[in-house]
Amino acid sequence: MQRLSRGARRGTSRAVTPAATPPEIFDRTRRRLRRDRAAPGFAGFDFIRAWMLDGIAERLDAVRREFRDVLDLGSFDGAFVPPPGANLTRIDAGARFAAVSGGVQADEDRPHSPEGAYDLVVSAGVLDSVNDLPGALALIRRSLRPDGLFMGAFLGGSTLATLRSVMLEAEGDRPAARVHPQVDVRAAGDLLVRAGFALPVADVETLEVRYASLFDLVRDLRGMGATSLLRDPAPLTRSAVARAAQAFATRADGEGRTSERFDAIFVTGWAPDPSQPKPARRGSASASLADALRPKP
Repeated sequence: MQRLSRGARRGTSRAVTPAATPPEIFDRTRRRLRRDRAAPGFAGFDFIRAWMLDGIAERLDAVRREFRDVLDLGSFDGAFVPPPGANLTRIDAGARFAAVSGGVQADEDRPHSPEGAYDLVVSAGVLDSVNDLPGALALIRRSLRPDGLFMGAFLGGSTLATLRSVMLEAEGDRPAARVHPQVDVRAAGDLLVRAGFALPVADVETLEVRYASLFDLVRDLRGMGATSLLRDPAPLTRSAVARAAQAFATRADGEGRTSERFDAIFVTGWAPDPSQPKPARRGSASASLADALRPKP
């Protein structure tokens, strides 16, 4: 496995408004079991979450304030390092991850924290696989004190574009859903607003990883607990797997490696507070746009 690049861009795809009562897209029991299976060897497959935590740390470094009570929502092995002196609570949907990180087991989209319990909530690598993402964000917002900060990261955008493509090719005229539905960056920003966050920001960074085979990619996904959690999955035949592996190989570069894409959606939002800056009143500008754009003599 070899990493190629890390970049950032703004998303341009159309936002999708989630249903008022979200369907159970993911199997909750399988999600917990997959996380338990991944826990013992997760240190060997943690590169996606480590990348997300690095991005969150960079953004957090720019915030000049102290945090007393912090929640690590989706703790995995407890790699998130809180600000100095903060009281830290960890929550994970998997029993083993919760145990190894010294946390408690709970689903992110079900009530898990008292109202106003934290002034910082961090979540890296889990919100893309919760059934009710709007509900999870609303719960995070509820758990924050006024002017509390939420920083999150999850996979979305065009993540696993190569895997999606080769599976569609392998299954021909009757393809089944094999890759999780993805949230784009614009939809992520809209969801922050709907959940009641102030000053919402959403951006995306892209990581490309080169693999020698489809099976190496699947090994990584299994190791990080990121294989499909879709409910009632259609059976996958051996012949379809073989065709997918061949299609993956045909996309290889001159060194025999095929690139796979991971898009991390980074989101930031604040619990509303009167002390926060407000947008300028429309029409209150003291200079016109035409004057600003007029060439200087």
